[in-house]
Amino acid sequence: MARGLAIAAATLALAACGGSSKTSSTAATHQATTASNPAPAVDELSAAVRPTASQFPSAQGKSLQQLAKLADSTAQLGAANGTFTPGFRRLAFALTSSSQQFVYAPTAVYIATSPTAPARGPFLAPADPMTVSPQYRSKQNSAPGGLQAIYWTNLPAPQARTYDLLTLTKTSHGLIGATGEIAVAKHWPIPDVGQRPPAITTGASATSHGDISLLTTRTPPEQMHSVSFNQVLGKQPILLLFSTPELCTSRICGPVTDVAVQLQHEFGSRIAFIHQEVYADNQPSHGLRTQLKAFHLQTEPWVFAINRQGVVAARLEGAFGLNELRQAIQAALR
Repeated sequence: MARGLAIAAATLALAACGGSSKTSSTAATHQATTASNPAPAVDELSAAVRPTASQFPSAQGKSLQQLAKLADSTAQLGAANGTFTPGFRRLAFALTSSSQQFVYAPTAVYIATSPTAPARGPFLAPADPMTVSPQYRSKQNSAPGGLQAIYWTNLPAPQARTYDLLTLTKTSHGLIGATGEIAVAKHWPIPDVGQRPPAITTGASATSHGDISLLTTRTPPEQMHSVSFNQVLGKQPILLLFSTPELCTSRICGPVTDVAVQLQHEFGSRIAFIHQEVYADNQPSHGLRTQLKAFHLQTEPWVFAINRQGVVAARLEGAFGLNELRQAIQAALR
């Protein structure tokens, strides 16, 4: 295989619906292979869940271009979130081959201010399985391309600027490299960790006059509408999910809503699960609901884990899996 890797951004349709991006484990079961749901190009998912630092070269003053030369082949990096402000920030992403087949193997990320600047890393990026048990799957569970897991990590981005990225993936046939970039803004008005969210009113079963379709587009409906958000804010931990399983153009909302449904059964009454649909009257042409506008959201899905004091303990944008959502819930329960 040709060695070396050009520094250029790659994209994949995994960003939050309506948005854009400049960029304990559960074994995932394999989905049926079809023309639109091809088998992974590299299928080492069990190892991808637990990457180790020893599998990757240390940056040691090298640039992204120098590190990229260690790769035996290339892949495309598709960011699954796009809201970044200065700090230690979450990046979620998928990796695909040139034929748009997913790549699953131990992966780490390197970051730098330019392709030729000294890089920092490796930052381990475990693959987080998105496949839920059969009893928690909805009719909207089909993820784009048969996506089984999403990579995620936290990266240092101290300044408002564009940062270049390199991922290296350790496979049984050598290293695979992929490049991308993230644009860090000075400020986003979206509630962040440590802040208090607006006390919005969310739809509850008691106010829907028995028409559950007003509250959720999921089939079958989930049970996340027993109370309104403002009724429990500051009184008990809350997991607030903004998603529209049926109307999500990226097809991510169905799978992540199912992830929340499974974990709702795991955590029971310890935390209030609340699901908020996205579009007014569940009609995209009617625009976003006032609840999203209050949170300054222009994309979805989003999750906010809020502690008993009414403060955001964790937040997730775009795609996420069982392990990362479990961590967010546990942060709210502390």
